[in-house]
Amino acid sequence: MKKQYFGTDGIRGEVGQFPIVPEFMTRLGYAAGKVLTRNAKRGERCKVLIGKDTRVSGYLLEAALEAGFAAAGVDVMLCGPIPTPGVAYLTRALRLSAGLVISASHNPYQDNGIKFFSAEGDKFSDDFELAIEKELENPIGCVSSKDLGKAFRLDDAAGRYIEFCKSTVPGHLNLKGLKIVVDCANGAAYHTAPHVFHELGAEVISIGVHPNGRNINDGCGATAPAALIAKVQEVKADIGVALDGDADRLQMVDASGRLFNGDELLYVLAKDRVDRGDKVGGVVGTLMTNLAVENAIKELGIGFERANVGDRYVLELLKKNGWHVGGEGSGHLLCLDRHSTGDGTIAALQVLTVMSQTKKSLAQLLDAVSIFPQVLLNVRFKPGYDWKSDEALKKQISLVENNLKDIGRVLIRASGTEPLLRVMVETKDGAVAMSAAKSIADLVPTA
Repeated sequence: MKKQYFGTDGIRGEVGQFPIVPEFMTRLGYAAGKVLTRNAKRGERCKVLIGKDTRVSGYLLEAALEAGFAAAGVDVMLCGPIPTPGVAYLTRALRLSAGLVISASHNPYQDNGIKFFSAEGDKFSDDFELAIEKELENPIGCVSSKDLGKAFRLDDAAGRYIEFCKSTVPGHLNLKGLKIVVDCANGAAYHTAPHVFHELGAEVISIGVHPNGRNINDGCGATAPAALIAKVQEVKADIGVALDGDADRLQMVDASGRLFNGDELLYVLAKDRVDRGDKVGGVVGTLMTNLAVENAIKELGIGFERANVGDRYVLELLKKNGWHVGGEGSGHLLCLDRHSTGDGTIAALQVLTVMSQTKKSLAQLLDAVSIFPQVLLNVRFKPGYDWKSDEALKKQISLVENNLKDIGRVLIRASGTEPLLRVMVETKDGAVAMSAAKSIADLVPTA
């Protein structure tokens, strides 16, 4: 059976367009509830946690999901706006059956979606998602009145999560004297992240902390770091932290306005663990991880492997290898020795800990890494085009790969949602990378 609704990170789409509509969300809650109760221990009553980001559509989808779960006999705990990794933590800490996040992450407010977490705080497995999809084929029902699920409000969710974030750094860490700008993207971390850094001693200037239901990720946050760069320079801050709408992505900025992406921060985290003598084993990146970062990590004497793009694939490979550190250039950073999932706030704390303990700036910590320019061209191709059967294209790709050899790389992949071929070339010379990428892209028959 092939998954129809679940993508690489749950279910996502435009609100008001199927499947992000009330009727489907009620069915989804019921189907997930039925699967959970079937897999529960005998006599165990299932309870799930539902959190959300700040999109106005969150109220609508929350109510629909709650109704579906109640009809399946599953109790629901509602915690309101909270970062995605906060739901993962609370689901595990409260010994719940599952956790749900209503969020479309870094997308604009018109979109929304659902992410599921298991009782252990991990993303749902493919098997579990397939079981839900199969259950969705059945008509919705309802348990008897005496077995209906109930709803509860978890009022201290944000406070619990704030304390958890603080617990992931050494007890002696003190950020006193550090001026930090925190951009919460008008998203789920607006009432958690600033408190975390403030309570650890930092002077915090917050931006993107006035959500109105429609301004999430709008010109702010990890996907639009220009606002953070400008604010850091305006207030002469020491460091800037940018999260996305559901706070699982991180970008950082230093006092000079230099932006550090997930690839660079991944190296900082890996090197710190090696320097401290931790048993690192290796690091997981993705197909898009910068070659310079891969080379620098290997020079640390540890392994490096690439997963498909998507934090769930990074997590799967980390677990398979028994490693702890992985991430993406987009800012999804996983420290499995700190949390079960990617967490922008916790990742920022890990980086700040390294800076505090080494007395080095981010630029100094990355002296050994010279990021290769990456050129990415998206080519919209004609319907029915199969690039893998295009001999001229394959010949040109091989030619470019041979020319780059050990000084660069080529990555060609098709979009999973639209007729686009993504052509990526990276090497030390940006002009060479652009010329090589265009030589491949120009051979694709466009729509």
